[in-house]
Amino acid sequence: MRALTGDAALHFRDGQLWRALRPVPLHAPHLRTDADTDTAACLRGAADGAALRQAHSDAALHRRLCPADAVERLVFELLEQLRCETRLPRGMSGVEANLRHRFLAWSRAYHRSGLTDGHLGILLYTVAQVAWSRLCGEPVLEETEDLIEATRAAIVPMLGTALAGLRAQRHDQAAYAVHALTLAHAVAQMIRTEAPRAGEDDDHAASAARAGFALWLDFDEPPVEDFALADSGHSRVLADATDGYRIYTTRYDREVRAATLVRRALLEEYRTRLDARIARAGVNIARLARRLRAALSQPRVDGWSFGEESGRIDGRRLAQLVSSPAERRLFRQEAHKAHADCVVGFLIDCSGSMKAQAEPLTLLIDMLTRALDQAGVATEVLGFTTNAWNGGRARSDWLARGRPQHPGRLNETCHMVFKDAQRSWRRARTDITAMLKADLFREGVDGEAVEWACARLHASGKARRILVVVSDGSPMDTATGQANDACYLDNHLKAVVARHEALRDVEILGLGVGLDLSPYYRHTLALDLSQPVDMAMLDEVAGLVGARRR
Repeated sequence: MRALTGDAALHFRDGQLWRALRPVPLHAPHLRTDADTDTAACLRGAADGAALRQAHSDAALHRRLCPADAVERLVFELLEQLRCETRLPRGMSGVEANLRHRFLAWSRAYHRSGLTDGHLGILLYTVAQVAWSRLCGEPVLEETEDLIEATRAAIVPMLGTALAGLRAQRHDQAAYAVHALTLAHAVAQMIRTEAPRAGEDDDHAASAARAGFALWLDFDEPPVEDFALADSGHSRVLADATDGYRIYTTRYDREVRAATLVRRALLEEYRTRLDARIARAGVNIARLARRLRAALSQPRVDGWSFGEESGRIDGRRLAQLVSSPAERRLFRQEAHKAHADCVVGFLIDCSGSMKAQAEPLTLLIDMLTRALDQAGVATEVLGFTTNAWNGGRARSDWLARGRPQHPGRLNETCHMVFKDAQRSWRRARTDITAMLKADLFREGVDGEAVEWACARLHASGKARRILVVVSDGSPMDTATGQANDACYLDNHLKAVVARHEALRDVEILGLGVGLDLSPYYRHTLALDLSQPVDMAMLDEVAGLVGARRR
């Protein structure tokens, strides 16, 4: 797709096409794929079709012209996709074959699912076949040619002018849309006219049409999401700055061990309370550790295995061959042992809104850290907040200097280390519970915290570095937002994550607490911590951490 479009920002995430950090809708029937059931040829055809749509369709113009009626929109979307597929450059016979294969495979699936049994289903199917045949110069699907013949004979006289216009104007999107809208309106009118004749009322006809198009599209009624999407916008101040992201002063920033901010007796009390909750949860840490070890480890040569029946000859056992000619255990093989050359860092957003989730979050992080430690994976537990609300001493300095314009980040950052990579979970188990101290939670400057955490993971010297950012919202610092603009920290976080994704030096994952962090992180998981932390939730997080990525 990148090769056909020249757009390096395109990528797939969980089967959905994205451009950078935004999903790209694919509103055409034959572009909808299922990686579990579709063949490689079908997937290639769908990808080629999506690429041509991105390359040859003006999305803004298409949205402006798209009709409001549901059925008209469905037909209009299909026709625009077919137009783009006719814009294939010469000499790409392989892509042409992929596109043909994909449309015919979808046609067979639509027919064999029984959707052509009803009057509305066969009408919509016939329109799709006739439009594809006329635009692409291909014969309709042979398997259904006899089935649609009567319907085609009935509708072509009414749609012939519009179909001819589609073919003639396929290189001009605006002119083509005039004929596409005419055809879409005619099809919708036929459905409204024919439904009562078939004994259906208008409402039932509309629902039947939607049901028939369920294999095609679902943009008219998008799926309900379990979690809200994190707010995100554009920062004009950051975009216009010649020197990029600014920090007004680092004089008051600090990096501390979180345990030093809490009385030792209170930490012991927290640990006792947390251990009681873990015991009640009944989580199988050993099973979780085995799953993480399998996902994050690589085989490494660890000495030799002797007395084997194949491999390299072991000279020390040749005497056995003389005394026992039938002996076969004369060989040695290299022994391989799973080794995790990996470090996983958890970066906790210690902003005020996370305070309510502190206990289940500490429980989750503690069990994951313990399981990773048993799996032989080094871990770090880090946190970020500010030393003060509303800017603190940094803002006071800015005010004293006459409020210079666009000062950049305007607060005192506080980066906390709950557990470093050199210490085991057993030695750090008490310090981790400092996350339960409520007055540590203030505001959050996420971008700088991610940079800091990535630098620490680099220093570990491990081959694979994974950072899991745990947050319940967008970056927020009141003073910085007021002195610059509301999305200043938001856009800096995106830039930091994009840079590390381009370098591929650290795998940055987003773990949303009641929120979908997709606007910021390419690989995300949203959790509902109002529910008990159980094995199913831990397995979900382990799946996110252990997934193989390029």
